[in-house]
Amino acid sequence: MLEEKTILITGGTGSFGHTFIPMTLEKFNPKKIIIFSRDEMKQWEMAETFKDDPRLRFFIGDVRDKDRLYRALAGVDFVVHAAATKIVPTAEYNPFECVKTNINGAMNVIDACIDCKVKGVVALSTDKASSPINLYGATKFASDKLFVAGNSYSSEYGTKFSVVRYGNVMGSRGSVIPFFERIKNNGSIPITDERMTRFMISLEQASELVWHAFEDMVGGEIYVKKIPSIKITDLAKAIAPDANQEIIGIRPGEKLHEQMIGLEDSLSTYEYIDHYKILPVINDWDCDPKRIKNGKKVSSEFIYNSETNDDWMSIKDLQSWLANNKNKIGNI
Repeated sequence: MLEEKTILITGGTGSFGHTFIPMTLEKFNPKKIIIFSRDEMKQWEMAETFKDDPRLRFFIGDVRDKDRLYRALAGVDFVVHAAATKIVPTAEYNPFECVKTNINGAMNVIDACIDCKVKGVVALSTDKASSPINLYGATKFASDKLFVAGNSYSSEYGTKFSVVRYGNVMGSRGSVIPFFERIKNNGSIPITDERMTRFMISLEQASELVWHAFEDMVGGEIYVKKIPSIKITDLAKAIAPDANQEIIGIRPGEKLHEQMIGLEDSLSTYEYIDHYKILPVINDWDCDPKRIKNGKKVSSEFIYNSETNDDWMSIKDLQSWLANNKNKIGNI
């Protein structure tokens, strides 16, 4: 699918890009990968990491700028849309800026990809887009809907759009693991609520889900990876077993438990070996055999929630992951 193709990644200098790019270069040997982002320093640092690889190109730009997107997309076959304002408290206190990037930016990407005849687009989403209670989740919910509906606009052009949805990315910059690692010797770890649970996914799993979406999609699917849950208190014990856990209360926009598939989506959700697929109800696409393939429809009462998940990482599992990935945590 991606062999000898040109791929563009919006927000490509983030944690996802630092893993997806080397994995994709090794597995598919694409003709070119274009990193489209607005931070020149991060681009310079990434260019130094990959300075001997002629398949990489760097393009300064912002998804808010449609004209710049048109310029960057010339000759591009596939797009991974990773650019987002994603830190929950930041979004709560800067709502207009979050909307400009996560919603207006998504619209710009959709329009530009259709007009530039891009073959396929996979947009990254989040568990916070399912039954959202914070602004970040609400904007990603809207973004997901836009990318699904983009298939109705693009039919005569052939551009396919799909979405991948997953939980907290383990060890990524700005996430809870590097935060706990940074303060683990202070004697106390702040816990917002001792009941809190979260989904966890590795960057490698996230990258593989995007590959699968490109291979599998007909258009409009939301792919949800089957991943384990953790208790925040267990994570704190795994990182700082002797530290006190100080309950500080939930932050603005935070949930006790995350959800990736809600009750409302169960009627159009299908289960596969290692993932779920939410099919769009528009145009009867949820009944389309080409989209369903070998999937098994879930129960009408199905909810995929981090509290009721069947798969859990224990303290020992977390300690093993931390030991194996200590050089990556917070650095990508």
